[in-house]
Amino acid sequence: MRCSASAESSEKGANCHEKRADMVGSSSYFYLNNSHAMMLKLIQDFPQHIADSLNIAEGVAKVWQPLPRPVHQVVVTGLGGSGIGGTIAADLCAGTATVPVVVNKGYSLPNWVGPNTLVVACSYSGNTEETLTALDQAVAAGCMVSAITSGGELKRRADQHGWNTSVVPGGNPPRSMFGYALIQILAHLDLAGVGAPAQWQKQAAQAVADLIVRRDEHLSEAEAIADTLEGTAFAVYAASGMAGVATRWRQQLNENSKMPGWDAEVPEMNHNEMVGWAGGGSRYSAVFLHSAFDAPRNRMRMELNAPAIRAHGTHVAELHAYGASPLEQALDLVALGDWVSYVLSVRNAVDIMDIKVIDDLKDALGKA
Repeated sequence: MRCSASAESSEKGANCHEKRADMVGSSSYFYLNNSHAMMLKLIQDFPQHIADSLNIAEGVAKVWQPLPRPVHQVVVTGLGGSGIGGTIAADLCAGTATVPVVVNKGYSLPNWVGPNTLVVACSYSGNTEETLTALDQAVAAGCMVSAITSGGELKRRADQHGWNTSVVPGGNPPRSMFGYALIQILAHLDLAGVGAPAQWQKQAAQAVADLIVRRDEHLSEAEAIADTLEGTAFAVYAASGMAGVATRWRQQLNENSKMPGWDAEVPEMNHNEMVGWAGGGSRYSAVFLHSAFDAPRNRMRMELNAPAIRAHGTHVAELHAYGASPLEQALDLVALGDWVSYVLSVRNAVDIMDIKVIDDLKDALGKA
């Protein structure tokens, strides 16, 4: 089994399992309401999303227009469920990219963008305020642009300007469409000739097969990991190269499970954050995401970090990714994190689809 947890977590988990059984019964694929049923289907379909996105990428490759100038740098601009694809793609390309690949998650692009910059605009809805504002700057600076969206204003602008564009299926929560976003971003980087990982399509296809076979195992592991996290504020840690996956876990636990928490990267978290765990305890939990591709010194750091945090009475889970490449391992951990967020949403008896606080914020900003 890839998951290990503290003894305190195991004892706590026994009580949690008993409570869950009383609440939702013993079915492996349990849900509380229609919202959970909808998200359950989307999580189950994650492998199919990847497969479908690979097919979309093949179609995009057939109509891709050569870029008019050499690419000296890439900026992937997007936020939330759309932006995390860029973060993980940048991690995966760090060892192969021939130019800098930067991820922008705000209104403003870096001052250095210009005619030799490729800006990949990723907005699932096509109407993300920050992404559209950054896109205005890209056009004003003479950047080359490509787009990934299901429609909206971004699709309208892409059609108007004739940008290379990937159109993905619409109508779902952006966070549930991660498989589409990541694959399309990798495709755009590959088609732009800036050094996407070798054989990434083959690796993604293998991940599809593995995720289907391992679905029940993921759910079983998710139950055990939920024992560690339930009722706590959490931290998710991963080493450089997989840090974006830790961010994805945090996002899903925040949004699906309605739990407060944070993520951080090793080795950076060793230089300040580790000291803060002296004030930890059973109110908190920590998850370490291990990859076979972690740098040896980072692997050693994480192996030392986990018991150091556990010594303060904090619940700790350590997970080891499955797969023959960084891309396959990233997708494996993403799938597992989605299942953990689902299980915890049921245990917490929350509406997994609800994002009213975000909608209220957007309404207030729209009236300002």
